Amino acid sequence: MEIQRNCKCGKEHIFTSEVIVKEGALQELPRLLKQYCAKKVFLIADQNTYAAAGKSVSEIVEAENVKIVKCIFGEDALEPDEHSVGRAIMYYEASCDVVIGVGSGVINDISKIVSNVAGKPYIVVATAPSMDGYASATSSMTRDGLKISLPSKCADVILGDLDVLCQAPAKMMASGLGDMLAKYVSICEWRISNLITGEYYCEDIAQLVREALKRCVDNAEGLLKRDKEAVKAVFEGLVIGGVAMAYAGVSRPASGVEHYFSHVWDMRGVEFGTPVDFHGIQCAMATYHAVRLYEIVKKHTPDYEKASAYVTAFDQTAWEQTLREFLGKGAEAMIELEKREGKYRKGTHPARFKIIADNWERILQIMDEELPSSEEIAKLLKTIGIPIDLTTLGVDTECARTTFMATKDIRDKYVLSRLAWDLGILNELAQQIN
Repeated sequence: MEIQRNCKCGKEHIFTSEVIVKEGALQELPRLLKQYCAKKVFLIADQNTYAAAGKSVSEIVEAENVKIVKCIFGEDALEPDEHSVGRAIMYYEASCDVVIGVGSGVINDISKIVSNVAGKPYIVVATAPSMDGYASATSSMTRDGLKISLPSKCADVILGDLDVLCQAPAKMMASGLGDMLAKYVSICEWRISNLITGEYYCEDIAQLVREALKRCVDNAEGLLKRDKEAVKAVFEGLVIGGVAMAYAGVSRPASGVEHYFSHVWDMRGVEFGTPVDFHGIQCAMATYHAVRLYEIVKKHTPDYEKASAYVTAFDQTAWEQTLREFLGKGAEAMIELEKREGKYRKGTHPARFKIIADNWERILQIMDEELPSSEEIAKLLKTIGIPIDLTTLGVDTECARTTFMATKDIRDKYVLSRLAWDLGILNELAQQIN
């Protein structure tokens, strides 16, 4: 499927992957193998995803007289890092024509990197509607302790067999809807950043995401009942999230401050062995808390004297030490990033604050237009069995507050914590998390 749009935003939006979502979609594999003239494929899976669909994929491939080389990860908690990518590449054979990833988040991220490095076509056989990276051209990886989006490649074929997807663990389905709920915040912050920083924004892309999100929310009650229409709505929504990122050329349409909560918790998990959960579960919980914080911000009136005093008193050296203690070695990459970004430069703050103050009513309007109430988010999370209490994730109040403050340092992206810093209310806003 090729999607090409000449848009009023000034960009040409192109997405060239073939997307197949239906019952019995695995039976498309023989055609795809012929399409790519495959003589030998490299299959990447883990023990669970191999049982879910990898065995069936192997049987179909072998029935076509195509050789198959496999890398099956056995770890219960596979990490998307240098070690897992290195292991996959060590199993790879140069004579392979096609890479097939069987799985969802981590398997897909690893497979995209392998296929990109090898320069081979990539088919992802989805095993769960659990995250939005199926159609993304990046891989969410941990490198040197820092959670990053690493350029890789988008799958040439995204294959979602509803017979497989409907058998995914309920928690993974909930994770998928959780990742979609994050789009409320991501679109809101994209629009706010466009207003404050002049960052590129496309209303057509935003609307594409809004429509997909609405279909997911409308089908939320049927998801854990394994209703095929509900599962299809969430899976397609997740794919559209990836398409939106491909269209925009950045992750903006699909992730905002709520994803950075999740990234921080993942980094702490790698560094200190603290508990982590599925990405979408963490994003869903963070979405609730981010929306609550936005509700507090909406009651604020920009005060230049207060903001200026906060910025003047901000101690960058002390904050860097806090990051090191909180995140370990992953903090170093964030500190180096700030040296390039300069978001804490006191000389640039007055002009940015003026833009915020001059456009405050419009910023509040964007929040009203894009964000549901925190009560609505809580109700949706209850429907799919996701708690809002962060202690169930092993995150106590102090950790949650520092997490929020650290979200402004993950990427060069204007998110809620950056806005709060500019307003001079970051610390007091963080104290509202409980």
